[in-house]
Amino acid sequence: MTEENTTPPAEKTEEKTIVTPEKTSGGPKSDEKPRRERRPRKGGRDRKPREAKEFEEAILQIDRVTRVVKGGRRLRFRLTVVIGDKKGRVGFGIGKSSEVMMAIQKAVSRAKQNLITVPIVKGTIPHEANEAFKASRVLLFPAPEGKGIIAGGAVRKILELAGVKDVLSKSHGSRNKLNIACATFNALRGLETVKNPGTKITKEDVEVEGEVTAEKDVEKAVAEKSPEKKTEATKKPAAKKAPAKKPAVKKPDADTK
Repeated sequence: MTEENTTPPAEKTEEKTIVTPEKTSGGPKSDEKPRRERRPRKGGRDRKPREAKEFEEAILQIDRVTRVVKGGRRLRFRLTVVIGDKKGRVGFGIGKSSEVMMAIQKAVSRAKQNLITVPIVKGTIPHEANEAFKASRVLLFPAPEGKGIIAGGAVRKILELAGVKDVLSKSHGSRNKLNIACATFNALRGLETVKNPGTKITKEDVEVEGEVTAEKDVEKAVAEKSPEKKTEATKKPAAKKAPAKKPAVKKPDADTK
C-alpha cells in the first residue's frame, strides 16, 4: 500500500479592511508637520525695494568718437541724455567717457544742473515758439486737447518728458539730433507764462507795487498793460503854443535930435 500524502488544510485568514480618513481641503492634519517658511540663501542678502526715481531718462544719441594719437587711436563714447519728471521740469546733458555707463552718469548729472521749467496751459504750450541753433530751426505751436504730440525724433522725447500732451512742431535745416535738441530747449526756455490766454486784462490781474488807495491808480495801471484802450487820464494834454513875441521897439538915440 502506498502512503497517501495528506496535507493539513490551509487555515483561513481573516481579511482586515483598513479605513483611511478622507482628505479634506482644510489646514494641515494634526499628524502632519507644517511646512517650513522659506529661508534666504546662505550668504545672500535681503533685497530692498527700489526707490522711485525723481526723473525719467531717455538717451537721444550715442556716438563713438576716436582720437588719433602717437600710440594709436583712443575710443570714447559721447551720450546725449534728456531727463524729466513729466510735470514741467526737463533737463539736457552730454557725457563723455571710455565706458557707456560712466558716460550716462555724467550726462544725467549735467542734465540735473541745466533743468528748466516749461509753462503748460491745459496740456499744451501757452504760445508759439521759433528758435534756431546753428543750422537747425524748430517751430512749436499750441494744439487743442486730444491732438497729441505731432513731432518726431529728439523733439518728441523732450516734449514727452516735459509733460506736454498736445503740441504741433516743425523742424527746418540740419537734422542733427544734438542741434535740434539745443534748438528745442531754446524754444522752451523762451516761453512765457500766461494766466488766461485769450482774455482781456482786468483790474484784479494787475499787480501794482505798494498799496493802491484810489481807483484812478488802478485804471492807469490797467491802461498801461492794455495799449488798445487808453483812458482819458493816461492821455497827455496837448502842449500849449507859446504866444508870439512882439518885436522890440528901438528907442531913438539922443545924438539924432
